[in-house]
Amino acid sequence: MFAVGVLGALLAGCATFPDDNPRDWTEKTEGQGELGGPPSVQQPPGAGEQGDSGDTGSEQRGGDAEPTGCVDSDPQVVATCLNPIGAIAVLPDGQSALVAERTTGRVLRVRRGLDPVLVTTVPVDADGGGGLTGLVLSPTYDEDQLVYAYATTPEDNRVLRLAPNEPPKPVLTGIPRGPSGNRGAIAVDVDRSLLVATGAAGDPAPGAASLAGKVLKIDTLGRPSTGNASAVLSSGLRAPGGICVDPATQSVWVTDRTSTQDVLQRVTPGALTTPAWTWPDRPGVAGCMAQPGVIVVTLTGGAAISVLRPAPDGTFTGKPETMLSGVYGRLGAAAPASDGLLWLGTVNKDGGKPVPSDDRVIRIQPPSGGGESRS
Repeated sequence: MFAVGVLGALLAGCATFPDDNPRDWTEKTEGQGELGGPPSVQQPPGAGEQGDSGDTGSEQRGGDAEPTGCVDSDPQVVATCLNPIGAIAVLPDGQSALVAERTTGRVLRVRRGLDPVLVTTVPVDADGGGGLTGLVLSPTYDEDQLVYAYATTPEDNRVLRLAPNEPPKPVLTGIPRGPSGNRGAIAVDVDRSLLVATGAAGDPAPGAASLAGKVLKIDTLGRPSTGNASAVLSSGLRAPGGICVDPATQSVWVTDRTSTQDVLQRVTPGALTTPAWTWPDRPGVAGCMAQPGVIVVTLTGGAAISVLRPAPDGTFTGKPETMLSGVYGRLGAAAPASDGLLWLGTVNKDGGKPVPSDDRVIRIQPPSGGGESRS
């Protein structure tokens, strides 16, 4: 389990949006309470070993007191009193992040110790598991300040571009929506293309020409990525929760929920058939983060994170570790930061047992990579 200690002073710097830049974000303060103190995120000895750690209990919380209103004494909590978190994109400073609320379509900028500020609102229809479920910084964010989002509208699911002081603009439209399976996710590949995981929209067998139930690979204008005749990279998804890229191995991973089990797929061109890992108990796989030797998958129903350690060939042996079990409740979004920390979002207001400070954004030290599978 995670032991919590003191990390030290927060890293300096924050994302800035100068007033004289016509593309700068305009932010509206949202009074959501104030947090204080540095995060406690120390890696315990032996945390790289495999095995199910079981229920770790409330002793893993960094704070001594339970939340009161929007104030949460846990030093790992960055923001409080939000709606269920659909996605997180950590800003380059590592101290701030853009957070998407799934059902409201709000995108907020959060930083520990400051009130969240409203950046923009994406019109969404959250029926069928949809809403605002994907968010990623542009591969050239430092230059263009652009953000890409995956959202459900009354007509379709789509990829949108969010620019400062402008309404959301469509990049790729016409992704089918249905009574279920509308959730999607978005990431940036190592070649700076956009990777988009789309749900099957309630269709048990989306056709090859359909954009439903696919992993798409497109450029930032919505066209098939360079060298590809089609936007479709892989097929066979049902209800993806997260897509993540290991920058070292260049492996792409996607979580998915099928009718019989939850799965983790290693994305390859063509049909996704044999999962890299399965959860027959269906704990509700959601977001993911990949770095050398370790993959972290958030669990909604399981109210924890599952830590897997891939071998260089992408295979797994042994059991994943279960961490943060029951500590923050249902966990959804996951995103890495430039300083190596892992940001998580809760979805306790969406079928869980929320505490007064839910829903929350949390920042923790991820487990280190092992570099190989263990039996």
